[in-house]
Amino acid sequence: MGEREFAEVLRAAIQARGLGLERIRERLLVQGVSVSMATLSYWQSGRSRPERRDSLAAVVLLEEVLEVPAGTLSASLGPPRPRGRWLSTVPDRPDVAAYWPRPGAVEAAVSEVDIRWDERLTRISQHDRVFIGADGGERSYHSRQVLRAEADGPDRWVVIMHLDEHDRPLPDIWPLRHCSLGRTVRRPEDGLLVAELLFDHPLRKGETVITEHELVNVAPYPPATNYERKFRLPVREFVLEICFDPDVLPATCTAFSQLDDGVEQSRLVEVASEVHDVVLNFGPGRHGFRWEWGQHNLPVFGRE
Repeated sequence: MGEREFAEVLRAAIQARGLGLERIRERLLVQGVSVSMATLSYWQSGRSRPERRDSLAAVVLLEEVLEVPAGTLSASLGPPRPRGRWLSTVPDRPDVAAYWPRPGAVEAAVSEVDIRWDERLTRISQHDRVFIGADGGERSYHSRQVLRAEADGPDRWVVIMHLDEHDRPLPDIWPLRHCSLGRTVRRPEDGLLVAELLFDHPLRKGETVITEHELVNVAPYPPATNYERKFRLPVREFVLEICFDPDVLPATCTAFSQLDDGVEQSRLVEVASEVHDVVLNFGPGRHGFRWEWGQHNLPVFGRE
């Protein structure tokens, strides 16, 4: 049996158990396994299947949560698909809204811009710097991309930004190098900003481009407890820096990664005014930092 059979068996087990995906996720967490809502949704819809070792281990626990006989789900999995350490193209590409908490809202916003060239751009390098103020609010984000065209014609890069708190103003976006602002979609009710960054000229096949842009928040600043970047296509190098005010540091800071159908991996990092992480040949998936403010250094969010 193969991927469709696994999805069908999983859907039937979920319906028979009568649990929602959030409840299933919570019960897996109690057993020490983190599987995102998006991953569970993809598994039951057949858009992806568990293949990595940690995902297969999660399936065993999933059988317990759904109260099906041991091996019911595992036996429905077909042979694993071939995977390379680095794939510049992905046979089963996640949708553009993959890994976002509300895919429908993202898809609706993205439909208003031109993403036809997205899969023709190889992500060579992505470097994000996130600046956190003394009040614990997200001040700005600086991003640098190195992209290579895999066909003649790519002329833009699409940025998707989501704020967890929808009652705060969306950031302003500023092109800095080798790009200009194209169509911009602002949906404050969904906390979404989608924008086109137009290259200086259309790229030829094999040509590379370096672009830089900045997202700048306005007061009241969104409270900052995490930052992650989502990759629907692989990136050869991702560098992420979080820059805290030296006088107001978090109590703990954790780096985390989750590949397309995998279980989240995390590790504590030493707290400092600047923390960074580097991952190579990463994705599809998401990678980022989350942090906690201690009682002794709890900032007053949204105030100067």
